[in-house]
Amino acid sequence: MTPRYQKIVFAVLLVISIAMGAVLVRLREQAHDRLLKGMDVAPTTAPAVAPAEQATLTVANDMDGTLVTEARSLPLPADAEARARALLEKLMEIYAGADAMHPVPGVPRAVEQVFLLPVKGGGGAKGNGEGAGQLAVVNLAGSFADGHPSGIETESLTVESICETLHANLPQITQVRFLVDGQVRTTLAGHADLTRTYLTGEPGAGPNQDGAPAP
Repeated sequence: MTPRYQKIVFAVLLVISIAMGAVLVRLREQAHDRLLKGMDVAPTTAPAVAPAEQATLTVANDMDGTLVTEARSLPLPADAEARARALLEKLMEIYAGADAMHPVPGVPRAVEQVFLLPVKGGGGAKGNGEGAGQLAVVNLAGSFADGHPSGIETESLTVESICETLHANLPQITQVRFLVDGQVRTTLAGHADLTRTYLTGEPGAGPNQDGAPAP
C-alpha cells in the first residue's frame, strides 16, 4: 500500500507541473504577441540617405608639411555631432588611400564619437571673448592611434587637419580635445600632445591651455 505522504507529494508535484505548464503557455503567447506587434511597427522602407552637401576637408600634405582645403560633396546628417564624425571619417578615408599625400593606415572606425560641449569661461578662438563657441571632444579608436606613423610632423598634421576640418564645416567649434578609446592618452603616436586643448581657425598656432595659444 502506498504511504499517505507519498500520495501528498505526488499530488503537490502534479499541481505544480500543471501550473508551470499554464505559465509557459501564457509566456509563449505573450512573446508571440510582442513579435507580431514589432512586425507591425517595423518600417517597410529603408531610412532616407542623408542628402549630399558641399563640405570642406582640410587635408595634410607630407611633401611640404602643409594643410590644403578640398571641397567635397558628401552625404551629411543634420545632427551636428553625427555630421562632425562623418566629416572626420571621410578625412581618415582619404589618408588611408593608396595615393594619400599623408598616409595613415585605415581602420574600420577610426573616429568612434564626436561630442560637442559649450566652451567654459568664454573667449573665442581669438581669445577676445566674442562667441565662446563649442568644444569638440574627438574620441579616436585605439587601433587608429596604435597604427598611426610616429613623428612630430606627421602626428601634428593629423591633429591640425582634424581641428581645421571641424572648424571649416562647423564654425561654432573653437576648441578641440582628443580621447582614445574613451580615455585620455598622452600622445597620438609618441609626439603630438593629446592632453591639451587645441584651438581652431589658427593653423600652426598649436595647442592651447586655459584659452591661450601656446608660445
